[in-house]
Amino acid sequence: MKYTGPTYRPPYEAKSLLLQVTVGCTHNKCTFCTMYKDVKFSMESIEQIEKDLQEANEIYGDVKRVFLVNGDAFVLSARRLKPIAKLIIKYFPGVEVITMYASINNIKSKTDQELEELRNLRINDLWIGTETGHEETLEYMNKGFSLKDSYEQLGRLNKVGIRHIDILIFGGAGRGKGIENAIANAKLMNAAKPMGISITTMGTFGDSQLTKDVEMGKFVPATELEVLEEQKKFIELIIVDTAYLGIHGINTVTFDATLPKDREDAIKMVDNAMEKLDDEFLNSVPERHSI
Repeated sequence: MKYTGPTYRPPYEAKSLLLQVTVGCTHNKCTFCTMYKDVKFSMESIEQIEKDLQEANEIYGDVKRVFLVNGDAFVLSARRLKPIAKLIIKYFPGVEVITMYASINNIKSKTDQELEELRNLRINDLWIGTETGHEETLEYMNKGFSLKDSYEQLGRLNKVGIRHIDILIFGGAGRGKGIENAIANAKLMNAAKPMGISITTMGTFGDSQLTKDVEMGKFVPATELEVLEEQKKFIELIIVDTAYLGIHGINTVTFDATLPKDREDAIKMVDNAMEKLDDEFLNSVPERHSI
């Protein structure tokens, strides 16, 4: 199997076959991200993809779930994705899900018909880097799309029947704005009706623009107490049936839950953390080592 540059996948894709179809990230301008800063975006050849599938078939046999890497593999046009999906089905006829990271703009670039065709080829769920439903924060993050785009494009996925797991960043709005962010995030998720909500926490990494802004005082990170209060408020406000996916190692309180069914237990876990952690930690901005 060929992999070029750093390869990232959600914790929940640990048992999925990782198939490289792109290298790096097309946008690569997010304020907080350094994941692909040293990698030039490129597309893998269909010949190499088939070679990797042949090898994977020999090694793994039956595969039910395939995760396409790298940063925003759904940037590939439907014209490019369809033959890839057909090859996956050829070598793994029992495959049930073909998934990958996607940007809101990746959805926007495809017609409803193309999305339906991809869904029929088992590209039937996506990990979406929504990051926030807070308009000011989204603009600061420099994601390259608007909040209006998020509402519209996630709605289009629902319309054509492609499931999605939407990624959010607690603490993304900075000091003093956590509750605002929680309310805006919950509003977006309740409208978007995702299959799951994947939670991470804002941190400063390497030479990201965020790191520079923090050093210059242009962005003041939320304290740990603010992050936990934001987490609690968000959980309180989710009314749509969805999976809360919060085991990422960057989070202080890590757990999975089904919302709103498990709301009370989830809130208790956050409350317990706020009660047991000492004030010095709660009033600090802990260093985080992974995105």
